[in-house]
Amino acid sequence: MRRTILVIIAVAALTATGWAARATNQPAPPATTTSAALAAQLAKARVATARYATNLAAAKADGYQIITPMIPDMGYHFLNPTIQGFDIRKPAILVYVRTGRGGWQLGALEWVFLQPPATPPLPGATYGSFGAACHYRDGTFVFAGAEQDCARRSPQTGSRFSFWHPNLVTLHVWVWYHNPHGLYNGTNPLVQPFNRN
Repeated sequence: MRRTILVIIAVAALTATGWAARATNQPAPPATTTSAALAAQLAKARVATARYATNLAAAKADGYQIITPMIPDMGYHFLNPTIQGFDIRKPAILVYVRTGRGGWQLGALEWVFLQPPATPPLPGATYGSFGAACHYRDGTFVFAGAEQDCARRSPQTGSRFSFWHPNLVTLHVWVWYHNPHGLYNGTNPLVQPFNRN
């Protein structure tokens, strides 16, 4: 049964890749070993994170905590600080949008690195960046070059300091929400309707 589900998800991922290419007037990638390998990896990610797709409470129970407010065209970021490195089944960050009825929808998975990996962890991976910042318990953050520059409370809300991180390399993967600008693009124009939620 599990193998059947993985095959169905892999086929859906390949179909979505072709649809995204047509939506952006780009030729669909050939059905090569690379695209098959990517589809298999994406299927593993979806199976591993399915319990979080519309259930933020489950993500929080498993250790994910808010680290950003709604970032336009992206979402709210929830980090599990116990997850390090790259494991397709264990994203360090879950990126959600808040739906109109007070629910939450998982859109992207994200991994962070101190420098770009020598070998891309996924075929065709591209990276973004997030500057060094102080993070607070309510998800507010302030860019700062060093932890000693962090206020003990959020200048925006007064929430307590949580942690600081240096400049990061980010890998967004839009596994749960189609992105016409590409699987790895940091922002997603289809998320714009959620920017106000």
